[in-house]
Amino acid sequence: MSMAYKDDEEDWLTVCLKYLLFLFNFLFWVGGAAVLAVGVWTLVEKSDYLSLLASSTFAVSAYILILAGSLVVVTGFLGCCAVIREQRSCLSTYFFFLLLIFLIELVAGVLAYVYYQRLSDELKEHLNQTMTENYAQQGKETITSAVDRLQQDFKCCGSNNSQDWMLSVYIRSEQSGNRVVPDSCCKTITPDCGRRDHPSNIYKVEGGCITKLEQFLADHLLVIGAVGIGVACLQICGMVFTCCLHRRIKMDPY
Repeated sequence: MSMAYKDDEEDWLTVCLKYLLFLFNFLFWVGGAAVLAVGVWTLVEKSDYLSLLASSTFAVSAYILILAGSLVVVTGFLGCCAVIREQRSCLSTYFFFLLLIFLIELVAGVLAYVYYQRLSDELKEHLNQTMTENYAQQGKETITSAVDRLQQDFKCCGSNNSQDWMLSVYIRSEQSGNRVVPDSCCKTITPDCGRRDHPSNIYKVEGGCITKLEQFLADHLLVIGAVGIGVACLQICGMVFTCCLHRRIKMDPY
């Protein structure tokens, strides 16, 4: 009688573990979709700004999340198959992929956090130089487009203030057409509007574009780090459930 009760208890625990693993897989897929979406959003929505950064860490973090999110789709399917078939080999493979994705997302989260800590110094050191030396120069069309979009999107002018443009290679050349700032500094863009730098005509923002871009990138890095580490923590539960189910399933003869 006691043996039959013990077998029933074991069967009940196995069924519970299977349902818990199915639930985890659903949450895992949702988390994977979030990871993939954040990575794609970061690279596509504001990809212009990446050309203004001296370091590629921001982009690398996003690429890592895209890789991890893509692996989640495959791994989630594998997890469902492993639970349905109740094969230890499938569960072992599933656990390996969970561990791999866990490490990938953890790396992305750590990279985002580390870059977040030194973001301000990098922008202050490189952004002004990038804008003044490369704007409207031959072969630097990507940077020119990024600067124009930056100033229009964030309603700012110059890295620190509009006076930064006085040292610009573009403004000091005949190509500028007597402009004192690029036309993208203007509140309402019209041909040659950059010839007049009165506050009524151009954006005068305290802290300049550095402050605006720093806040924007910091917010994105926090999202990347939070999503990456959050989903990684969720996977710990999945690995625990997988190990428990693996131990309760009899050795697969194949």
